[in-house]
Amino acid sequence: MRFEETREGDYRIFVGAMDAPRGSGYIAALIVNHVGGTIGRQNEAYRDESLACGYRWPSPDEAISYAMTRARELIRSRSQMLAC
Repeated sequence: MRFEETREGDYRIFVGAMDAPRGSGYIAALIVNHVGGTIGRQNEAYRDESLACGYRWPSPDEAISYAMTRARELIRSRSQMLAC
């Protein structure tokens, strides 16, 4: 199991690569929190604990990379919807 965390504007991204159940490989997971105006206050904006329908990535680095890319895409699409 491996996890990473980063901040992207008003969002905090948590991604993980977890051992796939019943087989080899790693599944990707992510949580995106929106950091509100109150310090320390976060609202979960998105969560997926089995990205790409549970696809098994051959390495934890690939699973982490996919999850981080997907999280950033979600943030960009949400930001574009709010700007309209």
